[in-house]
Amino acid sequence: MSDPTGSQDMAPAAAGAPPDATVRKPFWRRRSWQIVGGVLALVLVLLVSLVWSLPLGRALEPLKSPTLILVTADGKDFARRGSYKEAPVDVSKLPSHVGGAFVAIEDRRFYQHFGVDLRAIARAVQRNSDAGGVREGGSTITQQLAKNAFLTNERSLRRKAQEALIAVYLEARLSKNEILSRYLSAVYFGDGVYGLRAAARHYFDKTPETLSIGESAMLAGMVKAPSKLAPTEDLPAARARARIVLATMVELGDITPAQARQNRSVRVREGRVKLPVGSYFADWVTPQARLAFERAYGEVRVQTTLDSVLQDRAEKILRRAIAGNRWANVTQGAIIAMRPDGRVVAMVGGVDYADSQFNRAVDAQRQPGSAFKLFVYQAALRDGMTPDSMILDAPVEIGDWKPENHEGRYAGHDVRLRNAFASSSNVAAVRLAQEVGRGAIIKAARDMGVTAKFPDDLTLALGTAPMSLMELTAGYAAVANGSMPVTPYGVMQSAVPAKRPLPKKERDELLDLLRNSVVFGTGNTANLSQYAHGKTGTTQDYRDALFIGFVGDMVVAVWLGNDDNSPMNGIAGGGLPAKIWREFMGEAMRLKTVRVAGKVVGGPPVRVETPADLEVLPGLEVPTVDGEPGASPDAPAEPAAPTPAEPPVQPEQPPF
Repeated sequence: MSDPTGSQDMAPAAAGAPPDATVRKPFWRRRSWQIVGGVLALVLVLLVSLVWSLPLGRALEPLKSPTLILVTADGKDFARRGSYKEAPVDVSKLPSHVGGAFVAIEDRRFYQHFGVDLRAIARAVQRNSDAGGVREGGSTITQQLAKNAFLTNERSLRRKAQEALIAVYLEARLSKNEILSRYLSAVYFGDGVYGLRAAARHYFDKTPETLSIGESAMLAGMVKAPSKLAPTEDLPAARARARIVLATMVELGDITPAQARQNRSVRVREGRVKLPVGSYFADWVTPQARLAFERAYGEVRVQTTLDSVLQDRAEKILRRAIAGNRWANVTQGAIIAMRPDGRVVAMVGGVDYADSQFNRAVDAQRQPGSAFKLFVYQAALRDGMTPDSMILDAPVEIGDWKPENHEGRYAGHDVRLRNAFASSSNVAAVRLAQEVGRGAIIKAARDMGVTAKFPDDLTLALGTAPMSLMELTAGYAAVANGSMPVTPYGVMQSAVPAKRPLPKKERDELLDLLRNSVVFGTGNTANLSQYAHGKTGTTQDYRDALFIGFVGDMVVAVWLGNDDNSPMNGIAGGGLPAKIWREFMGEAMRLKTVRVAGKVVGGPPVRVETPADLEVLPGLEVPTVDGEPGASPDAPAEPAAPTPAEPPVQPEQPPF
C-alpha cells in the first residue's frame, strides 16, 4: 500500500545521496584560513601591546649596582666596587663630531633606516659568507639600544627577532636624537664604565661637551670590543681603531682630512684615582653597603667602620708572625677586631689577599676547640653554679669516648670552675656538659649569636662544631657589651642593636672566668693589662689555634692554621695566637683607641697578685705584668714573635 506522503519514493534517493550532501564539515575545517588569520592577529596585538609597554627610559636609569667607593672611618678611600655610570647625555647639546663619530663607525645609515637596516644586513651576510665565519654584524644603533636596554647578550635567532621588533617600536616612539642619546648614555666602554659621560671622565677627565674629535673617535672605536680596545688596556690598538673612525668620518664628510690628521694622536688622562677592587673587608662589607644605599649615578661614597691604622697594623703583625714561624708549618691566619657593639674596625682574612681571596675570618668553618668552652660554662652558670663551684678534674669515660686533658695531666680532685676554665680542663668541661645538658649549652651559644650546627653528642663541649671566626668573636663581644646577641657590621646603616641585656650576675661571672684564664691560665701570654680578658682554643693535632679576648671596648680574635687542615707543629692557642693578640692589642692601646668606661686604657703596668684562695693547677705559672709591652699607650709595643726553640708559655689542651 502506498504512502500518501510519498516518503517511500524519497527514501532510496536519500540513501543513495553522496555523504557530503548531508554531513557538514567541522567549523575549524570550513574556516581554517580565518582562524589562522585571527590567531596571527591576536599574537601580533599581544606582541605590540607588550612592546608598547616597554619602559622607554630604561637606558637612562642608574645601574642596579652603581660604583661604591668604600671609605674608612678616618676618611681614606680604600676600595672601588661595581660598575660606573654617570647622568645621561643629550646629543643635541654635544658637539656634532661626538655623535657623528659613533654614527660613522657603528651605523652610517642611522638617519635613513627605520630601526633595521636591510641593506646592512645583506652586506654583512655576504661578507660573512665570503669569510667563512662571522666577521661583520648588521645591527643598527637602534638595535644595539634595544639589546642593551631590554635584552641579554644571548646569541640566537629568537633574540635577534626580539631585537628587531623592539628597534622598530623605538623608531616609532622616539626621535633619532632621542635614540642616539639613550644609546650613548648606556653603551659599555670597558673598565666597568657605562655611558658616554662616565667614559669621558674615566679616560680623559672631561665632560662629553668638551671632547675633541680624536677623543670622540677613540671612544666610538671602543664600542666594538671595549675590553680589548680600551686605551687603559691596549693604547696602540685603541689609537689604531680611532684612526679607522676618523677615516670613516672623512669619507662621510663629517670632518675634513686636515681635522683627521690633527686628531690622530690622543692623550689619555684618567679622571679617577686608581683604587683596589677588593680586600677581605671590602668583600665582606659590600653587600651591606648595597643594601644601605639606593641606586644613583656616578660613584657613591660609603663610609665604613674600618680603621685604616689598625687595619695596617693587623696585616703587618699577622704577616710577620707567620713568616717568622714557617718551621711550625703554619701558613695561614686571620684577625678580627671589633667594638663590643659589633662594629668591625679591622679584618685580615689571610696572609695575602692577592694570592687568595678566600676570607678565613668570615667564610672558613673551623673548629674553635676550647674557645667554645665559654658557652659551656655560661650554661653552667645559668644552671646555678658560680666560679667557686666545684667540678672534678679527673679522667672520665662516656661510653666508648674517653676525653683527656693535655698530656694526660689532671688535678685528681675537685677544683673550682674558675680553675678548670683557666687551665682549660677538657674533662671538667665534659662533666659540666653532662650536668647541664647539651640543649642548655646550645641555647647559651645561640643566645650569644653562634649559629653553627652542633653535633648530637657531648663532644660539642670541646668545640668540635665548625663555625666562623666572626660568629665566635661576636659571642665574646656580647660579654664585653653586656647585651646579646652582637651582630657584626661594617657600615653604620646596617647596625643591629643587641636585643636583650646579659644579666649582670651572669656577665660578672663570665668576666671572672675570662680574666682568670688570662692571669693564671692558658692565656697568660696575653696578660698585657689588668683589663685583659680572653680564652685560648686549640683543636686536635694542632690543626687550629685561636685566642679571643678583649680589653675594654676592643674585642680581638686571632686564628692560625692551614687551608688543607694539616697539623701545625705544636702551635697552641696560648702560644703564637696569644702573642699576635698581645702585639695587636698593645698597638691599639698605644694608639689610644682602647677605652674602659669611656677612659683611654693606659698608665703603668699593674702587678697582679695571686688570691690566697686560688689553687694553681699543675703546670701553671703565676705571671706578673711588670714591664710588659703595650701596658702604656704612650710607649710602642714590643714585637712578640716567638723564638722557635721556646715552647709556648702554657700549652693549651686539645679537645681529645
